[in-house]
Amino acid sequence: MKTEFDINEQILRVTRRVFAVGKLRQHESVKVANAAKELVKKWKTTVDKQKPGGGKSTASTPTAATPKPTAINTTIAASGSKAGIKTPATPVGNGPPRTSKNDGFTGTAGEKVRDKCMELIYDALASDSPAPIELIAKRAAEVELAVYHNHGSSTAGEYRNKIRSLFVNLKDKNNPELRESIVSGEISAKKFSTMTSEEMASEEQKAALKKIKEDNLFQSLSAQETEAETTAFQCSKCKQRKCRYRQAQTRSADEPMTTFVTCTVCGNRWKFS
Repeated sequence: MKTEFDINEQILRVTRRVFAVGKLRQHESVKVANAAKELVKKWKTTVDKQKPGGGKSTASTPTAATPKPTAINTTIAASGSKAGIKTPATPVGNGPPRTSKNDGFTGTAGEKVRDKCMELIYDALASDSPAPIELIAKRAAEVELAVYHNHGSSTAGEYRNKIRSLFVNLKDKNNPELRESIVSGEISAKKFSTMTSEEMASEEQKAALKKIKEDNLFQSLSAQETEAETTAFQCSKCKQRKCRYRQAQTRSADEPMTTFVTCTVCGNRWKFS
């Protein structure tokens, strides 16, 4: 994908390659993650150069600057129209951040509160997305409708609080994977409408939250039970065998007890059952 294909903004929008490759930037393999970051960066540089004022004159690159409609684009636009969604042309070139106002999108529910909530979801999804307007509009409409149905077709307090929660988590600059998953359809609107803030958190946030919970568990058990010293366990960090441990029943009674170990040399902590 690095060398065999000529990439332009139109191809990226239609094929959605950027979504698939973008997810690999968080891959557990450093080699894969770095390769994905390099490829996304290369694509961005290529597309920027093709835009007006991006280093090439518009006369030398008329196709890149003003891409012609394709059969695929026509099909997508038609599907958006059938769904009752306005489909203005996706902005091309350097300009202000994408929002419902700048993209010319307005809510289609026909109710002021719902339309405003739909536009909020659109703003969050579109903020850094290269996807076509009609696709983001469709996802925003699906999410709003799912929340609306989940709350008894009412726009009362719970409906508004849920929309606000979804918007805040979608808008998080450190969680682009969530936005990409919604726009690409990997996470359905129905599922997304019921997710908690913890479930919507990025992998880094989930790891940090897990560590906080484990630390709190260690501290709460420490206040209740006396630790015994032992040399039976070896610390994975400093390789010493000077440790303190305690055991607690953290799961059901028919499950084995969990052992909590603290290295007295470096302070490293771990648990097993």
